[in-house]
Amino acid sequence: MIKVSKEFILDLYKPIVTTTHKGLQGHAMLIGGSYGKMGSVCLSSKAALRTGCGLVNAFIPQCGYDIIQITIPEAMVLTDENEKMLSSIQYDFEPNAIGIGMGMGQGDLTEKAFYHFLLNNKSPLVVDADGLNLLSKNRNWLSLLPKKTIITPHKKELERLIGTWQTEEEKIEKVIQLSLENEIIIVVKGAPTILVNGEMLYENTTGNAALATAGSGDVLTGIITSLVAQHYDPIHAAILGVYLHGLTADIALPEIGSHSFIASDIIGYLGRAFLSLG
Repeated sequence: MIKVSKEFILDLYKPIVTTTHKGLQGHAMLIGGSYGKMGSVCLSSKAALRTGCGLVNAFIPQCGYDIIQITIPEAMVLTDENEKMLSSIQYDFEPNAIGIGMGMGQGDLTEKAFYHFLLNNKSPLVVDADGLNLLSKNRNWLSLLPKKTIITPHKKELERLIGTWQTEEEKIEKVIQLSLENEIIIVVKGAPTILVNGEMLYENTTGNAALATAGSGDVLTGIITSLVAQHYDPIHAAILGVYLHGLTADIALPEIGSHSFIASDIIGYLGRAFLSLG
């Protein structure tokens, strides 16, 4: 198990060069949302922008169009033909990275849309939330994931994917098996968060109880997707993303405490997290 220290992170971190422009900073797309759950994609999209991505698209149901455009004017928006849920995920460009699943729901139309997306997608991928739940219901779809896809399950999502476990050792053994069989990277969210890349294990060292708040995982998906879009190797994007995500809570804790910390604060403190890397 490799401990992810600041020194470890500094070997991965690539400061933005002074001559860059938005076209060189990566193009990410966040796919998700449904009626009543558009906040998830708002959080992911804003986090992707705050993490340095040059261009961010949100692909959402029509009901979220005004929400995204008003809440995050820096993001571009593509809409599904359906008003309240995703039913047909179609676009005419190839993003540098895609994050999918946040607030998406698991209805029949969305399930079919997700399947056809997996069949046709060529971009590096981060899968979270309902994307993971749909994969757990259709385990043969795991073979459709691009190699080095990053999945970010919390405890219940992980249980749906690998079954129950009696000990932490058994859990990690099952996660390693899932990672090896499908050549994917698994971010096992928790305290601490463990990242599994085949038989390589990484233990994050940042974060605290303040992160146990609604939308925290949506923000993490946006951060990691942004880093993949910026051409980090997926495992490095996952490690750096998890570290920064936790670091925001460590920086914020003395100032606002854990009770009042919400997912939007993770985004708000990202700048200070980056500055602390020097």
